[in-house]
Amino acid sequence: MNISKTLSYVMILIGAMVAIYAKAQVNQNEYILIGGIVLLMVGVYRISRNISSKSERENDNESQ
Repeated sequence: MNISKTLSYVMILIGAMVAIYAKAQVNQNEYILIGGIVLLMVGVYRISRNISSKSERENDNESQ
């Protein structure tokens, strides 16, 4: 597993933990919650960039 993919998974985990932590408190800190959600979304975006779509895979199989 390369470093970029590992970094993306770590960003997703940390973002989710921060968002859950910020949401669980009685006095919610909106800035911490927003930061956690942003970190989570950036990690998901980085992972999804490298996943090919189903139609691209089907086209590759048909051309071979």
